[in-house]
Amino acid sequence: MDINGYKRYISEETMMGPNSVRILAELFERYPLQLTADDQILDLGCGTGLTSLVIAKETGAKVYANDLWVSAEENGKRFARWGIGGQVMPVCEDANHLHFEQKQFSALVSIDSYHYFAGREGFFQEKILPLIKDGGAVLIGIPGLKEEYANRAEELLSDWLGDEAYMFKCPAHWKVLIGRHERIESVKTWEMDCFGKAWEEWLAVNNQFARGDRQYFETIIRPYTCFVGICVKLR
Repeated sequence: MDINGYKRYISEETMMGPNSVRILAELFERYPLQLTADDQILDLGCGTGLTSLVIAKETGAKVYANDLWVSAEENGKRFARWGIGGQVMPVCEDANHLHFEQKQFSALVSIDSYHYFAGREGFFQEKILPLIKDGGAVLIGIPGLKEEYANRAEELLSDWLGDEAYMFKCPAHWKVLIGRHERIESVKTWEMDCFGKAWEEWLAVNNQFARGDRQYFETIIRPYTCFVGICVKLR
């Protein structure tokens, strides 16, 4: 996908962290989703719906844009303004209590949010797997620790993240947390290539959260963290 085609949507209003479109682009380049208008995708933790817009445009599928922090009303207005109101459905539900049908989705995408609610063994099998069709795929891009600093998140990141430091895990740890199941064909985890560019674009934004991250980027964020890519393919 050509990220330049989405530059006009990437703004201080829509960004909530390192450029989510950049992270999504790498996932789609590595693991393209071959879908149609008859397919449905869950964008889990969609924020302001920026990723939902891109998913809809790139796949042509119907997208359910779910976020707990941004209301369905707010995102619905944004989707209407973007001209995708008929293709992208805004939802506001807790990831632990989703009210979708079993095997409703051909794919699930989650950018910069999965680590907030899924950092325990069994979550994927209990909460995510039942929602995905046979042969479906799950693509996740989240912040994490580099492999060499495994299990040291709280020690290394607490000055920056405080009580949320425990959420950061290395790619190998996330592979263990996804776990095994008879419906899972493969689980791939890796350190993503888009780290530098996605962070650069976020730190250029002029809001309090970006300004807060700037003071830790060279001392904590760049040396110890990465983006973790996860691809789960189902049988």
